[in-house]
Amino acid sequence: MSDNIPKYKATDKMSDLICENYTLLMVMSRFGLPLGFGDKNVKEVCDACNVDYKTFLAVVNFMDTGQFVVGGADLSIQALMEYLKNSHSYYLENRMLSIQEQLKEISEGCEQQHQQILNLFFNEYKNEVIRHFDYEEVTVFPYISNMVKGARPEDYEIGVFRENHSNIDDKLNDLKNIIMKYLPGDTLSDMRIRVLFGIFALEEDLSKHSLIEDKILVPLVMKLEQRYAKQ
Repeated sequence: MSDNIPKYKATDKMSDLICENYTLLMVMSRFGLPLGFGDKNVKEVCDACNVDYKTFLAVVNFMDTGQFVVGGADLSIQALMEYLKNSHSYYLENRMLSIQEQLKEISEGCEQQHQQILNLFFNEYKNEVIRHFDYEEVTVFPYISNMVKGARPEDYEIGVFRENHSNIDDKLNDLKNIIMKYLPGDTLSDMRIRVLFGIFALEEDLSKHSLIEDKILVPLVMKLEQRYAKQ
């Protein structure tokens, strides 16, 4: 398929899209799109929920190809930010909570020093993610919202976010290695495998989340900033 032709289109049935790539269920959820859509196409499902279908399609096509062309895009930055905020809530209230509970169960079968190490690395990672999300929701998103509403930016620009968009994977790699390599082999093997699956899935999901910010959100905001600069 040509790089310039999106795989998923507004006229595609939503059910076909999900059956082809079930991971897009999470994209639907984070855009606030419910199940029970029958045979409606993507545009009809989005319109029924007041979700910008072009923005939804930009995200699902990016998830499939990793490509986004900002030049011809007529997207809703507000809809994209709502998607990102909902993703933050999902990571903290669902994914991380589940991993934390599984780690607690594993640590109860370990010696105290292993318990302390597991808790230390997970809590450091979780706190770093929280700081990252807080910065976006307290500084970056309000800045963007004000621009969308017509307030000219004064003391910030999206390039600051882009340059400081840190990789928070290092501590997660440390945690994976501890569970795989250094816990005693007889420590709840099945639970360790489940928690490793959860950690790998979280890592992959967060990586895609960061790419959506870098490759879709940032170029859209830079385009908006350029519009202000010409005024």
